[in-house]
Amino acid sequence: MAELDHRVQGVDHAAFPTFDPAGTVRFYRDVLGFPVVHSICAAGWGPEDHPDFVHFFFDIGSGDRIAFFYYFGLQPVHARERGDAYAGFGPDVPEFFVRSRHLAIHVESEADLLEYRRRLDASDWPVEMQIRHETIESIYTHDPNGYMVELTRPMRPVTPQEDLDANLTIDALLDVVAGPEPTYGQLLARKAELIVERAAAWELAGSGDPR
Repeated sequence: MAELDHRVQGVDHAAFPTFDPAGTVRFYRDVLGFPVVHSICAAGWGPEDHPDFVHFFFDIGSGDRIAFFYYFGLQPVHARERGDAYAGFGPDVPEFFVRSRHLAIHVESEADLLEYRRRLDASDWPVEMQIRHETIESIYTHDPNGYMVELTRPMRPVTPQEDLDANLTIDALLDVVAGPEPTYGQLLARKAELIVERAAAWELAGSGDPR
């Protein structure tokens, strides 16, 4: 498959509903220090039953923004013990699944990460976890809306070999999930098959990149 040209320039904004605009502003502007950079005030929008709302944006660096909708008169839409303003989860849903949806915000250095840890730990939303993954170190908390927020810094650059491995993994995954009852073992086996299939082409190309 031919590789498509890459034309996007990052995230313009990620948007979420909030039932607590005051807490949201405190968390993002007053604790983390993300300035408010834009807002939209609207008397409804389209359908007659659409409530009046405010849509407000915080600068999270590099021209990217995180935004929230506050709908006047709209009450929380669920009462689950776990989850956030958008989705609630009952006790039957595994915790790893609940935590899988989160926003990760990039910082450049360990010093930056520790500064955000200091700000959070001094607030009503202290850091809940600090974890080192393969190439990154992250801190986690939940914002006033129940959304999990991650701040993450690179521990080292991602290598071209790791990019190659990522593409192999995804190609193998797509093959495996096309069949019945996919497993992690099947993924590894298919990935090994793809390496054997492509090794000769990589050697001829001399680049180590099959794409």
